[in-house]
Amino acid sequence: MAIYKILFGTYTKRISKGLYEAELDTEKKLLQNPTLVGELTNPTYLAVSKANKVYAVENRDGQGGVVTFDNSVRPLAEIDAQLSEGSAPAYIGVDEARQLVYAGYYHRGTVEVYHINADGNLTLTDQWQNEGSGPRPEQGSSHIHFSNLTPDNRLVAVDLGADEVITFDVSDDGKLTEASRFTTEAGFGPRHIRFSPDGQYAYLLGELSSLLSVLKYNSEDGSFEHVQTASTIPADWTEHNGSAALRLSKDGHYIYASNRGHNSVAVFKVSNLGAEIERIQLISTEGEFPRDMNWDKDEQFLVVANQDTDNVSLYGRDSESGELSLLQKDFAIPEGVRVTFEY
Repeated sequence: MAIYKILFGTYTKRISKGLYEAELDTEKKLLQNPTLVGELTNPTYLAVSKANKVYAVENRDGQGGVVTFDNSVRPLAEIDAQLSEGSAPAYIGVDEARQLVYAGYYHRGTVEVYHINADGNLTLTDQWQNEGSGPRPEQGSSHIHFSNLTPDNRLVAVDLGADEVITFDVSDDGKLTEASRFTTEAGFGPRHIRFSPDGQYAYLLGELSSLLSVLKYNSEDGSFEHVQTASTIPADWTEHNGSAALRLSKDGHYIYASNRGHNSVAVFKVSNLGAEIERIQLISTEGEFPRDMNWDKDEQFLVVANQDTDNVSLYGRDSESGELSLLQKDFAIPEGVRVTFEY
């Protein structure tokens, strides 16, 4: 039996006030005790470091950026704010080995790199700007939706607007050097990427296309090669859908993708040493517009946040079959977007 703490990032457009925390009781198989722990404006994404700092996106007075909090106190105590003109990032990644933070800016089309100082403050070390567009209405310009590490400690940025995946070499002092650039099919709209446990394959989720692609990763130069693509939704689904979150089990055998519109989690089985995927389950999220989802460290429970219906659903996960079963569906978190377990 264990009690796990979970942080939820949200939009604050309607009723949410910022960052919330709740508990997962693994014995009762229930989420419980939702609490507001940090008042912020649209903290839609956050990451927690091993030093127990929370890095959250924030909008303030026409500026956007990354705010650092001490996660050992409640409410969260602000340490630092790195804000500049424009909107906030869509993604934050933490590089523990180099003590860097990566922020991917959707509306700006940029990746920013910060060094984590001994006092907890951040210092900007590099900024990279992409250009480009795609055929869909949402692809008028570069939109970086993901910026985090590859298994061999490069940085990979996913550009939804330009249909690109860009790989960088990263110096110890936080400078980026472009290593390789992969272009998807036009209109794929890539959003998030995950890597197989052995680092041989990557799985790229297309938000705009509702597709999941298998890519072969070449660690020599950071390049990708397309292998296979499968749909996250049924062939007869004609209404709008946008794929969102992507999770890969630690054993590399199962992949999970959330569907906003179809309002489901698609479960894929991985075979042929990581090269092939097959969709084996579609399960309702019991709410509308599911965003992020995450699991406990044993991957026995999956927590899914439904933004538009202000509820979170809890699933049990069968590690043998990979399939999900609903445990709880009406747990209230307002405008939920990001789901992060704390350890």
